[in-house]
Amino acid sequence: MKTRHATDPGQIPGFDTDALRARFLVEDLFDGGDGGGGVTMVYSHEDRIVVGGVRPSGAPVRLETAEPLAADHFLARRELGVVNVGTEPGTVTVDGADHELGVKEVLYVGRGSREVSFAGSGGAAFYLVSTPAHATYPTRKGTLAEATPISLGAQRSSNERTIYKFIHADGIQSCQLVLGITELADGSMWNTMPAHVHGRRTEVYLYFGLDPDDRVVHLMGRPDQTRNLIVADRQAVISPSWSVHCGFGTGAYAFVWAMGGENTDYADVEPYPIAELR
Repeated sequence: MKTRHATDPGQIPGFDTDALRARFLVEDLFDGGDGGGGVTMVYSHEDRIVVGGVRPSGAPVRLETAEPLAADHFLARRELGVVNVGTEPGTVTVDGADHELGVKEVLYVGRGSREVSFAGSGGAAFYLVSTPAHATYPTRKGTLAEATPISLGAQRSSNERTIYKFIHADGIQSCQLVLGITELADGSMWNTMPAHVHGRRTEVYLYFGLDPDDRVVHLMGRPDQTRNLIVADRQAVISPSWSVHCGFGTGAYAFVWAMGGENTDYADVEPYPIAELR
């Protein structure tokens, strides 16, 4: 587990491309951890969110605790969202109970669960997002058919998309984690317009479904001091509460959005129209 410290918006004008990527882009979530199909994790001090990735092949891979958590098991004081962003189904086992996750399916794991492991062929890829929790909610699976869909955007503005809300105030219950998947319609490249901030929550985007030669140009920073990150398939962007977040792709893609912070109100955002961005 690597650690990323929080940043102040006043630091951003002094960052070059390498510094921006080192602080906000997580490039190696699915590189295999210890080289044997392990879990790769990053602990961010932005609302103390942990993101991780695992591609199991062969023996099940266990979710272990790590020194930054100061806990005897990973979910002692945390909750967890798991999304299969791979190309084949896989299985998540929580305290002896198996949960098969198809592609783009979600599992919420509540605080206090002691043993979590991941299994599947080389096509399964599990994306993990964990936030601190002071209450316990039951483990529950979510499918696209059960999620709460919202259709937004239009073809003429290249941002026609469907937002699937899984873990939220009116869906799978959690302490503070909010999570869903956005799918863009054919020919649409822009996501999350207008760009926005939410001062009470940190958000993380995990882009997936990109071809190897395609990229997403992700906009971040203060609305009057935007910067960009060039993002490849299955890479994540940590977006602090003061930063806008939106992007456009050179090819088809989807993304997992996940938030943690003061509330679980999906609509608690401050939008910035494109004409106000600099």
